Formats: sequence, C-alpha cells, structure tokens
Amino acid sequence: MEFKATDIASFLNGEIVGDSDVKVSNVSKIEEGKEGTLAFLANPKYEHYIYETKASIVLVNKSFVPRKEINTTLIKVEDAYKAFASLLDLYVQATTKAKTGIEQPSFIAEGVALGEGIYVGAFAYVGQGSKIGNNVQVHPQVHIGENVSVGDGSIIYAGAKIYADTVIGDRCIVHSGAVIGSDGFGFAPQEDGTYKKIPQIGNVILESDVEIGANTAIDCGTMGHTIIRKGTKIDNLVQIAHNCDIGEHNVFAGQVGISGSTKVGNYNKFAGQVGLGGHITVGDHVTLGAQSGVGQSVKSNQVLFGSPAIEIKQAMKAYVALRYLPEMRTDLARLKKEMDALKNK
Repeated sequence: MEFKATDIASFLNGEIVGDSDVKVSNVSKIEEGKEGTLAFLANPKYEHYIYETKASIVLVNKSFVPRKEINTTLIKVEDAYKAFASLLDLYVQATTKAKTGIEQPSFIAEGVALGEGIYVGAFAYVGQGSKIGNNVQVHPQVHIGENVSVGDGSIIYAGAKIYADTVIGDRCIVHSGAVIGSDGFGFAPQEDGTYKKIPQIGNVILESDVEIGANTAIDCGTMGHTIIRKGTKIDNLVQIAHNCDIGEHNVFAGQVGISGSTKVGNYNKFAGQVGLGGHITVGDHVTLGAQSGVGQSVKSNQVLFGSPAIEIKQAMKAYVALRYLPEMRTDLARLKKEMDALKNK
C-alpha cells in the first residue's frame, strides 16, 4: 500500500515541508532510511541522521529547525513519536486481517461460553466454566484453565498459559510464554528445617487494556487477588508475586521483579531490572532508574536510582564519588603515612 505525503499530513494534522506528492509504502529507522519509506525524528541525539537519510518522508516536531539543507520531505507535527505510533497503528489495521473460527485439533470444554467473531488456534485448550468474549483471539497452544473469563477484543498469543479462575478484561494482550495465575512463592518452615507448601487459592485479575510481555509471570494471590489495573503495560521477563496490587497506566520494563503484597500506584515508570521488596507501597508518578533496588515505601512524584534507591540527584553525586574512590583511597593512605611520619618526629 502507498500513502502520499498529503494523506499522511491530513491524518496527522501536520504541515508539509518539501514535496507534497511524494509517496511511501513502508517505514524505517531514520538511520536506515530508504527511498519509499517514512521515518521519524523525536530524539535530538539522532538529528545528524536527518541530513543524510534516504527516507522519503520524516516526521519531526513543529519546533524542529534544521541547521543545514535537508533532502527529504518533512511533515511537522506536535509530537513526532506519538504521530509515528498512530501511523503504525493505522498501517497494522490496514494490512492485518484478524483470524476467525476454531481450528482443529483444539479442545473447548462443554458449556464454555463463546462470543462472536472469535479465533481459537490449533492445539489450544479452553477449560470448563470459562467464558470467551467477542472478537477474542486465542492463538495455537494456548492453555486456558477452568472458570477463566476473557473480555472482548483481547488477544492471547501462542503458548501463553492462563491458570484457573483468572479474569482478563477487554482489549488485553498476553504475549507468548506468559504465565498468568501460577502459584505464589509460599512455604512454611518446619521444625526439621524443611518447608511445607502453602496452598495458593486466590486468582489474578487483569483489568482492561493491560498488556503482558513474553515470558512474564504473574502469581495468583495466596488468598484474594493479584490485580493489574487498567492500562498498565508490562514488558517481557517480568515477575509479579502473589497479592500485589498494581495500579493504572504503569509501564514496567524487562526483568522488573515485584515481591509479594506490594502495592504500586498509578502512572509509574520502572526501568529494566528494578526490584521491589515485599509489603511496601509505591505512590503515583514515581520513576525508578534501571537496576534500582527498593526496600521501603516510596512517596509520590519522585525519581529514584540506585540500590538501595535514593533521590536521583543524590544518586548521581554518589556515583561520581564512587568513581574517585580508588584515588581517594590512595590519597588517604599517603596522608596517613605522612601523619605517622610527623608523629614519629
């Protein structure tokens, strides 16, 4: 499919600078741009690529002012990154046809409530008492246990495992290899030094518009619920333990780990490999830098970094000081030697 610059600008309410008749049929990174593709520039670190890119159209912010001649057509928009995401969404809708029907072999237990326009792939399993909403896609080799509810428009990709009693809201996405509702890590120490498993009888609730990345694990509650509230997006290889309550519109990057019974507020951003201890509370609008370790509750509107995590400015000062520790150690040893010499005199 081809799109003219005028069509794209009209869709994005953007301003064209250059050839308004140029056409594109694909997208590309700005540093890998080829003729007939559309790219975007949002991060100033990549500005130098715009002067050499072969992409036919580049989306830029309205505030962008080139420092030298540009050979490509620009479309100026309020936010180039968001505009590019909107175009990708439009492209996927135009080029992707949702599958429908029930492939064989697959197993759907007797009495399962099936909505309209659903797709169930080969070797999928849907357990007794479950309910599959309208326009749901269950890809091959998915396991859906007993008494699971999947809301309208949700997608469960190949190989995901949904344990019994899980509730999945509307328009959720669960990627391949994710495990939703597995047992929480609960064991009682015995007098002889062994551990006795504590039965995990709760469930997991994903509210609407939640996305779960590949190979992420979300444990069921020991009793009650583990909850991921609406709009939260979770990356690959994330672990969320039993009875956590994760608020709305959070984003967690890969390898985040959250211990049991921790409560996270709304609109938080956790970078890769962040770890949270159990039974703590994180407020709203909190940003945690990569590999931060959080062992105590965090108030709202903070940016923390480090392990243990501290306020970002203090963390940067500590990091700078850490780099000079070898020199400081040498200086301290020299000063001690000089002081000892003065004492001996």
